[in-house]
Amino acid sequence: MKVAIIGSGVIGLAIGWRLTARDAEVHVFDRDEAGYGSSWAAAGMLAAGCETEPGEAALGALNRDSLALWPDFAAELEAASGMKIGLRREGTLIIALNRDDAAKLRHDMAFQRTQNVALEWLTPAEAREREPYLSPNLAGAIFSPGDIQVDNRLVAIALKRAFLQAGGMLHEHCPITGVDAAQGRATGVITADGTHAADTVVVAAGAWSAGIDLPIPRLPIRPVKGQMLAVQMDKANPLVRHVVWAPRAYLVPRADGRLIVGGTVEERGFDATITAGGLYTLLDGAWRALPGIEELPVIETWVGFRPGARDDAPILGPAGLPGLFVAAGHHRNGILLTPVSVDAMAATILDNRLDPRIAAFSLERFAGERSAHGKVT
Repeated sequence: MKVAIIGSGVIGLAIGWRLTARDAEVHVFDRDEAGYGSSWAAAGMLAAGCETEPGEAALGALNRDSLALWPDFAAELEAASGMKIGLRREGTLIIALNRDDAAKLRHDMAFQRTQNVALEWLTPAEAREREPYLSPNLAGAIFSPGDIQVDNRLVAIALKRAFLQAGGMLHEHCPITGVDAAQGRATGVITADGTHAADTVVVAAGAWSAGIDLPIPRLPIRPVKGQMLAVQMDKANPLVRHVVWAPRAYLVPRADGRLIVGGTVEERGFDATITAGGLYTLLDGAWRALPGIEELPVIETWVGFRPGARDDAPILGPAGLPGLFVAAGHHRNGILLTPVSVDAMAATILDNRLDPRIAAFSLERFAGERSAHGKVT
């Protein structure tokens, strides 16, 4: 089987790696350098426990399935790429800074426990025992021990290495303008250099997926802008060791002392502007949770574009045309959902049957909302 994958973020590269390992001839195409889109801009939190929310029971279950796969996936990727990807198992702290925050956390925790998520309520003193530099004004916290993190940038680099070492072919700086079709099936991808024939085409271009000319209605995926920044902690004595979710920011420590602070959620299209308001929101939210951050140097700011479907859940599986598949729209869960997306998509493509884990996330759920031009009907 010859497969063309559009997009070289973690989803596209990982699917390519898995298919190549099963003897497919895989070509991955990207408009830029591999791994430098949303995958590079992410924070790498694998927080399937504390991110479970009412109304997202199916997505929460998929997140938890994928989280369970991550340790083995990480070990396999590190072995294949010959590099570490920064997996850490300290768990996540979700903190409350006032009584209203605490009431919300207790409400969320009650629902999450109905979904069999293991959580522990901490008093302010117990939370500060784990993280002494947190604000003295804490009103309580939740500890989610099963959540882990990886360094998403290292994951992207490792997947590129693993894919190429497995025999995959990568076409960087090669934008895809469309998907070719003939006799009722996808037959390849169209670039400025011409058409590259393929038996199967996978659209995994993240927030840019809707801009590809497809022989089906336009994909219902939009960019959700997120501004982020990083400060530098003392590597030997970091201000924080756990991932910390505060009411207005999240904090993700790295082994090299970097502390990632994110992330705004803005419906601004592909606006890559770093704004004073965005940075203020992040720094103020981080300072209220971790006052010592004001002494740390800011070493990087950036913008990423989360790929959001209309219901903010991924689109996975066949795309309504033989030979055409979609793996996009993961919104804030792209890194977390990589293992389950990859395994399910590989099984669906190579075994010609829909993996039941992704049945609820088919493109067909939007069938009544789209016209031939991708507009709401």
